Amino acid sequence: MALTRSFKHSIAERAERDPAFSQALLDEAATLFLNGEPEMSRIILRDLINATVGFEALARETAKPSKSLHRMLSASGNPSMDNLAAIFAAIRAKLGVAIEVRAVPAH
Repeated sequence: MALTRSFKHSIAERAERDPAFSQALLDEAATLFLNGEPEMSRIILRDLINATVGFEALARETAKPSKSLHRMLSASGNPSMDNLAAIFAAIRAKLGVAIEVRAVPAH
């Protein structure tokens, strides 16, 4: 059975109408990154950027070329900590949220 709509289009529409969804994607990306799953974190960040900030606006905010940002956030990308910090800062500003990190006992 063929998909009737694009997954990326569905994400973008939901993020546009539901700020809590965008915040949940940001939370998930940060959690995955901090828990040692950078590939999935980058993929979620890429989808979130497409749905909110856009790569051209992100390029202006971070002073990095849009194509470089696309490569950084690909499954095999390797962004520096400085670039990740700038990306997270731009998304946080767009969503009007802060990120709080806390350690919890492992189970």
